[in-house]
Amino acid sequence: MTAKQLTDSILQLAIQGKLVPQDPNDEPASVLLDHIREEKRRLVEEGKLKKKDIEETPVSEDEMPFKIPESWEWVRLEDICIYISRGKSPVYSEIRKYPVVAQKCNQWSGFSLEKAKFIDPKTVEKYSEERLLLDGDLLWNSTGIGTLGRMAIYSSSVNEYGWAVADSHVTVIRTLPNFSYFKYLYNYFASPVVQSVIEDKSDGSTKQKELAQETVKKYEVPLPPLAEQKRIVEKIEEYLPIIKEYGEAYEEASKMDAELPNKLKKSILQEAIMGKLGTQNAEDEPASQLLDKIREEKKKLVKEGKLKKKDLEETAVSEDEMPFKIPESWERCRVSDIMNVVMGQSPDGNDVYEAFQDNDAYEFHQGKICFGERFITPSGKWCKCPSRIADSGSLLVCVRAPIGDVNITQRTIGIGRGLAAVKGFGNISTDYLFYLMAAHKRNLVDKGTGSTFRAITVEVLQKQPIPLPPLAEQKRIVEKIEAMFAEIDNMTINNIISNETETEETENE
Repeated sequence: MTAKQLTDSILQLAIQGKLVPQDPNDEPASVLLDHIREEKRRLVEEGKLKKKDIEETPVSEDEMPFKIPESWEWVRLEDICIYISRGKSPVYSEIRKYPVVAQKCNQWSGFSLEKAKFIDPKTVEKYSEERLLLDGDLLWNSTGIGTLGRMAIYSSSVNEYGWAVADSHVTVIRTLPNFSYFKYLYNYFASPVVQSVIEDKSDGSTKQKELAQETVKKYEVPLPPLAEQKRIVEKIEEYLPIIKEYGEAYEEASKMDAELPNKLKKSILQEAIMGKLGTQNAEDEPASQLLDKIREEKKKLVKEGKLKKKDLEETAVSEDEMPFKIPESWERCRVSDIMNVVMGQSPDGNDVYEAFQDNDAYEFHQGKICFGERFITPSGKWCKCPSRIADSGSLLVCVRAPIGDVNITQRTIGIGRGLAAVKGFGNISTDYLFYLMAAHKRNLVDKGTGSTFRAITVEVLQKQPIPLPPLAEQKRIVEKIEAMFAEIDNMTINNIISNETETEETENE
């Protein structure tokens, strides 16, 4: 459960009368309503309200979205408020003296004038006194998808100008002091029972929804006794720092959950190329003999004209180039010693197109392959005359951003400058090569050069030092990696914590 979901649950309990117990000594909401009516009649007599402001429309049972305690009452928002009105469209000015509250000033995190604009001082006199914002005024964003329904509480403590009004996109809601608690109403309007239907309550087009002033006035509100309103708010505010702490912990756990699988997989790949993932078998043909067979195979390919003499050249790998020990049955070598590298090129005539046209076309890949997936996905691009071909079963390596990403192609494709096709000699496992090169991604990235985009040359790829296990062990390593990766894919931080807790409970029994 996220912090938002937890907050919504608490607010839902609060507005249904389930967050704090009812106190039979509280003056019931029905009596509170009588006091409110009496107060509003007094204000009418003093000319501070109009007669229409004391008219009431009962809330029907069909309009009540949930049951409330017996001591509560369903009312219309206007029944418990003395002022509900949309702001005015202002005449703006660069003079920073009279701020106007816009939608961006009202965030669920609180009220702020940091992004407020200012009105022309010459127009100030056109604003009646009741439009001037007071502490405790609820500011309800009333237009636009995304911001519609967002609410904040006005506070003069964050207004250095000492004066503020709302613009026409904000509805100002002012409660009756000492009779209805603005913080309770704020939490009610922030609750999912209101926010989940706010767009349905609005009018207008998809792009410009409007929460009509009359809709705001007639909004149904569950009214608790005044004392209970305050207890509800106190309990909510008691929970807020706990929810915040929970939210931070949840986000951290979620972040770890997202990062952990890749970190574990990288660790496993590192263990694999160091020979620490499984045990060595003395009956395995050592990698030195595999290298001898590969040399013979390469000599034969040179005679057949499929390789060049320079492809037979080898440069020993020093201990400094491979800063970890490998098992005795393994060998240190370079990519070019055990793999044939074909660098991609732009196709002849640059004839790359987006739709398949004829049977002579080749699927074409330029780069940006899907790292973390074993097999390459279709590119949706085609060319008739590729300059470089990657045979089915080849390993594909990105040689420019993103450097080092690897895939395997299960079909013959054309490759552009962003890719190299790599294929092992001597029946070396393509799957092992996939994991081997994935483990070396960081090394290749560090060797990239260039200003516009970083890339590695064919020489860098060919000279990359790598460890070579016996063929039989390559197979065992692949099986072990895949089994461990499968477990990781089904694992989360929450599962780990749950499993550790179950283990502790079992040990304590």
